[in-house]
Amino acid sequence: MTDQNKMGNKIRTLREAHGLTIEELAERSDTEARVIEQLESGEAATSLAPLIKLTRALGVRLGTLTDDDAQIGPAFTDANSMQAGTVVRAFGTTSDAGDLNYFSLASGRPSRHIDPFVITITPSGETNHVLKGHEGEEFLYGLEGEIEIEYGSGPNGRVYVLGPGESIYYDSIVPHQVRAHDNQNAKFLAVVYTPV
Repeated sequence: MTDQNKMGNKIRTLREAHGLTIEELAERSDTEARVIEQLESGEAATSLAPLIKLTRALGVRLGTLTDDDAQIGPAFTDANSMQAGTVVRAFGTTSDAGDLNYFSLASGRPSRHIDPFVITITPSGETNHVLKGHEGEEFLYGLEGEIEIEYGSGPNGRVYVLGPGESIYYDSIVPHQVRAHDNQNAKFLAVVYTPV
């Protein structure tokens, strides 16, 4: 079973445990019903914003969807696990921001309040910049290449370019999008806090 199908099965199980139809969960989470159907069936991946909305509506942490097994004690990830080609507990998404792969750095750690990921972006060639917000806060730290963070819309909106060694911390309720900069691959650390 792929990681994406595991996540879809978890969404379905949680939804059914709450006695919700797909349409009811869509309404509660302000997410399109077809997105939930595609996630549950494993037909499509999505960005963090809809996943965070779904977890809020279901009363669970974001990590609940991405973790395999709970463990007690610290979550340790050695350097070899982070090398290219060694993918442990990862799920990918494709959006207008590019192809994103999330590597959980706290997979299996129960009762956590933050979700740290190493995220790699491969540009997809899409040009539609759709900004979405969700509850919580995010901290991003550049590792390789450059990413763009479009934060806010209208006259108060701004685009930040984040390179290696640079960071940004923001309230994620403000509509935003993280994407590859200048059509290049990039890697960054993302720490996402979502209140439950």
